[in-house]
Amino acid sequence: MIDSLGAALPDLVLMVKRDGVILSHMGGCGVAALALPREAAGQRLSSLWPGPIAACVKQAVRRAIAQRATLDTPFTAADVRYEMRTTPQGPDRALCVIRTAASQRATDEAAGADDLTQSQFDRRGFLRRFYDTLSQAVIQEKPAALAVIQLDGVYDIERTFDAKISEQVLSNAILRLPHEISREKKESEPGQYLGQLSADILALVMASADRDAIETCVSRVCASLSEPVPIGDASFQLTPYAGVSILGQDGSSPRGLLDKARSACAEARRSNSSRVFFFTDTLKLRSLQRLDIAHEMRDAIENRDIRLRYGGRHELASGHLVAHVGYLRWIHRLRGELAPGEFLGVAETTGLASTLSRALLARLREDFALLCATLPPDVRLSFGALRHHVLQDDFVDDIGRFLAEGGMPAERLELRIAERTLASMNTSVYRSLGRLGVQIVVDEVGRGFASSLDRLARAPIWGLQLDRAWTTALRSDEVALKVCKAGIGAAQALGLTPIATGVDDAAQRDALMALGCRHGSGDLFGPSGEFDTAVMRTASQGIP
Repeated sequence: MIDSLGAALPDLVLMVKRDGVILSHMGGCGVAALALPREAAGQRLSSLWPGPIAACVKQAVRRAIAQRATLDTPFTAADVRYEMRTTPQGPDRALCVIRTAASQRATDEAAGADDLTQSQFDRRGFLRRFYDTLSQAVIQEKPAALAVIQLDGVYDIERTFDAKISEQVLSNAILRLPHEISREKKESEPGQYLGQLSADILALVMASADRDAIETCVSRVCASLSEPVPIGDASFQLTPYAGVSILGQDGSSPRGLLDKARSACAEARRSNSSRVFFFTDTLKLRSLQRLDIAHEMRDAIENRDIRLRYGGRHELASGHLVAHVGYLRWIHRLRGELAPGEFLGVAETTGLASTLSRALLARLREDFALLCATLPPDVRLSFGALRHHVLQDDFVDDIGRFLAEGGMPAERLELRIAERTLASMNTSVYRSLGRLGVQIVVDEVGRGFASSLDRLARAPIWGLQLDRAWTTALRSDEVALKVCKAGIGAAQALGLTPIATGVDDAAQRDALMALGCRHGSGDLFGPSGEFDTAVMRTASQGIP
């Protein structure tokens, strides 16, 4: 069964070592001039193909492995143009897919919609077909749905055994699917075709909007994928999780349906459920999840599970550490680490933002006590108070009490206040903060330009920190470059320190320095610079 399906593939698919030895191959009926004999495994390319072709394939394999990237290489043999896609599969081998060039082959995507096609090995080919299907469905007002299936276990097999084994397991599991889908098919069930989006993610397109028919079809595919896959004397098991989005109900664009099907699939995986998740239902689950987070956040604040992690801010020219910048971190006991975007909105809408901000401020003193012994006396701790806390009448009193109770001097404290928050603050608030002696940095500059230059000029501010979205794009986006120039220029004109985030490499640092930026943080300096001590890791990881 597997051999016959493999031989029917129009593309030639072969696994090649960097020295040109063929490890395995299948297909090739569409490139007859390059077809390989069954006993080709173990032989060198140079012994089966003309020298120039063998050299071209071998060179592409070596380049793909060296660059750790997929390469597209055109070549000509016997006056026929071919396209080859080479994908690295580890440190010493690569997967090559060879087909006739598009200009020389007729497209026949409509035929055999239920068969295993070249799209399985070509993500772009599958996506093109999916886009065409969706366009036709929209124009002709026909139903369509997309299922995204993630296969847990593929990477575990690769780590435990070998990339070749995981690839073979996945290939064998996929090769069973055309027979499985077409078996006992009823007229009421949707037509479908398969594609492979990544090493462990499959996609199934169906011409139906009937949830029962879709669920039956996807469940059958998942049941087949979950059956043990024998390789030699061993047997391997994959665990599929499926999410579905439906045209019209969940979106009308290919990207929208893909994203929503992925989201539903992720929800199935988080729930460790074998049933098919539909995106529409996932929205309801998320609403319930937010209610759960609101309840759990109260306990997390009380138990001090939400902490600050610290990243270094440095002088761009010298690399000298100037501040440790605190960012929110919640290690949920069941859900793992939650990004701030997953719970800050809930905190703001449930009235917990101020409570959370005060709790973090109190914990800042304890973090400083742990860190001060390892930090130079000129390094500050930067605290980003949450908007709802900053805009309360007693915010200045909270900061005053924090300093009066001792443990952290005012000259070591930096307050980061978002630009849009500063625009809503009463002028007396930031003037009072200035009199307390704390350093104020306006954060997220450029995210809407909410503050006037007059307000920035009058406030006792030390620095302006550009929004990360602009600084990371300044080398590739002309608009981002203009925004960064304007922000840094405004800071210089006002006598403030311009600060950038997202300084992840030397080229980014040099581009920012050329614009006049002085301070920055990012991967270029490491997670915490030279002061990533055991004490700092204890504080930043939330260990009491």
